[in-house]
Amino acid sequence: MFLASWIWEMAVILCCVSWFLLGRRRRRQGEPPLENGFLPYLGCALKFGANPLEFLKEKQKKHGHIFTCHVAGKYIHFLTDPFSYHALMRQGKHLDWKKFHFATSAKAFGHGSIDPAEGNTTENFHQTFIRTLQGNALDALIEAMMENLQYVMLQSRAPKLQSNTWVTEGLYTFCCQVMFESGFLTLFGKEFNSNNDKNLSSKQETERAHILNALENFKEFDKIFPALVAGLPIHLFKSAHSAREKLGEALLHKNLLKRDNLSQLVTLRMFLNDTLSTFDDMEKAKTHVAVLWASQANTIPATFWTLFYLLKSPEAMRAASKEVQSVLETAEDSISLDGKHISLNRKQLDNMPILDSIIKEAMRLSSASMTFRVAKEDFTLHLENDFYNIRKDDIVALYPQLLHFDPEIYADPLTFKYDRFLNEKGEEKTDFYRNGRKLKYYYMPFGTGIAKCPGRLFAVHEIKQFLALIFSYFELELVDSNVKCPSLDQSRAGLGILQPSNDIDFRYRLKCL
Repeated sequence: MFLASWIWEMAVILCCVSWFLLGRRRRRQGEPPLENGFLPYLGCALKFGANPLEFLKEKQKKHGHIFTCHVAGKYIHFLTDPFSYHALMRQGKHLDWKKFHFATSAKAFGHGSIDPAEGNTTENFHQTFIRTLQGNALDALIEAMMENLQYVMLQSRAPKLQSNTWVTEGLYTFCCQVMFESGFLTLFGKEFNSNNDKNLSSKQETERAHILNALENFKEFDKIFPALVAGLPIHLFKSAHSAREKLGEALLHKNLLKRDNLSQLVTLRMFLNDTLSTFDDMEKAKTHVAVLWASQANTIPATFWTLFYLLKSPEAMRAASKEVQSVLETAEDSISLDGKHISLNRKQLDNMPILDSIIKEAMRLSSASMTFRVAKEDFTLHLENDFYNIRKDDIVALYPQLLHFDPEIYADPLTFKYDRFLNEKGEEKTDFYRNGRKLKYYYMPFGTGIAKCPGRLFAVHEIKQFLALIFSYFELELVDSNVKCPSLDQSRAGLGILQPSNDIDFRYRLKCL
């Protein structure tokens, strides 16, 4: 028994030594400085995952504005100089922004490859999203979301709301339920027709139960999403795998066809799935699961952080509430609980610079997205003052949190300042500097370039609508006004807006209108 154990230990040691001597990548002339890490395959993954921002700051101090890290089998060149970001955007000939995203979507959601080159579909997904989430299509989404938010806040949650009675709840839990239910109804429609349904109340209760069940499945699946992106198979996570399959079943085309008021996005995606793809029914449904995840996974925590910082800053809350009230008065829109809904259109929502600044500041403090480009071939990356050789299939990445927390760009960067993105005239501020030079790239929670999130406009409008309605209908406050800001959950670094490490209790009640 001892001999067998000793043999296995020696075998492991020999494998590690062999990898260290033969398998480690060697830096070639003209390439960026290289950090292999000491663990086979993982490389620097554990140190990077523990605290990406501090890890990258340390390597930036050691190597300068560009360096290469071996992370989970991939070689990633981190570019940290914001004045060189445009150089990356110009390299479309040599760098592919789709490959990483296509591969990640297939791994995480379980559908076949959506890369047209693979032959499963000829749909241009990015164009589909732009067509249905921007322009005129955005107006319809905003109108539907406005109606659904008020239904969820005032009718769906009615049993909790008694006149003059405070309701205590977790702030993240509240934001999660309201935004998920409203967003689900906006994108995937309703199971009932509110105009001529005799059993409307009963069907609404059944509908809500189904959506809240979908929310639980969403949360179970979302918990292990970082592991799926890292390459671990979903079969290792039995409950998450089951949750993903249940979400897929709910979004099968035969079930979606029973729903009213499907969004243009979902309607078009169903048509293109049926006409341009060879996917089976469940694979088609899983492309809709991907849409559901993309619509919720970052919007929910962004909504939480925005409302949390408002509740912690009375000055910001007063300024935001005053702006919303002013817009409503200009629109001659009265606030009541008699069934007449508030209606704010896109133009009115766009005329809220204070809310814009508050949302931007909350997202600056909580976003940890990454911009990826995969090298199509060996090539030379020309930066502002240098050039470096990049190998085929390597990844070039930007980590904007380095930018967002740079004290040269944002004074006192860890402090929430609601008017940070407002100029002296109270309008949007776009002039930010580093080393005395104006920056083109200074705020990047949605990525940049051609791969910039096509749903970013809808996401910001959703949060504005949520806040405008909260201010209009509710009194709210933190249970503990001195509660500390929860830390960011670093396990999701690279995926967008980070969730809080713990929930925060708050209380709310209907205003006497």
